[in-house]
Amino acid sequence: MVQKTSNAFVAASWIALGVGMVGYLVGLWRSEMVLNEKGYYFTVLMFGLFSVVSLQKSVRDRLEGVPVTDMYYGICWFATLLSILLLTVGLWNATLLPSEKGFYAFAFLLGLFGAISVQKNTRDNMPTNKAE
Repeated sequence: MVQKTSNAFVAASWIALGVGMVGYLVGLWRSEMVLNEKGYYFTVLMFGLFSVVSLQKSVRDRLEGVPVTDMYYGICWFATLLSILLLTVGLWNATLLPSEKGFYAFAFLLGLFGAISVQKNTRDNMPTNKAE
């Protein structure tokens, strides 16, 4: 028996991803940073989102017995931690108010959580969607 993920959790995951990404990007758009700084923070967001989705898929594949090389699994973990470290270093050295730094940090983490949850829900609902 395959149980489908609840619509409430699916909606909450998409909302977390959307609010995290849109909040972060609107903050970047409205900031008074120079363009190369905006590019750095945008790239860190995209890198982080991709790395957590890849990590979640690798973890799930291993749990389900799908072969994942140790090297790829390690790269996924490294990329995820590196994206968080790059954001931390960037914000630490930024000439922003502490409240702005906190805003970017929490929007980033909310976006990462949302991406992981959306990937999980997509994966969980695949067998259910194929059966319909």
